[in-house]
Amino acid sequence: MTADTRSWVAIGTLSDIPREGARVVKTSAGCVAVFRTVNDEVYALDDRCPHKGGPLSQGIVHGTSVTCPLHNWVFDLATGLAQGADDGKVPVTTAKIENGTILLAADDLARRTVA
Repeated sequence: MTADTRSWVAIGTLSDIPREGARVVKTSAGCVAVFRTVNDEVYALDDRCPHKGGPLSQGIVHGTSVTCPLHNWVFDLATGLAQGADDGKVPVTTAKIENGTILLAADDLARRTVA
């Protein structure tokens, strides 16, 4: 196993996000939605549906997916891919939990661009 040499940014604790809920992290390149599953996994996606710009953080989390609140597109939280949609993909930011703290990969955040 290789050591993880990436830099990480702490954005809060796991208890800050309700199970099957989300919180928004504002960056200079737009907002990132951080999701918590019922099994306490965390995922981070751009908080903007590519279809009509719906705020994914306000969507319904089910399993490892989120449904956009505007037009019901369903996105896989791990890959950002929309199920059954043309050209439906949301950029993903790597997230992990260490000692109850949610961390986002700094290099992923640095690659983000304003749409």
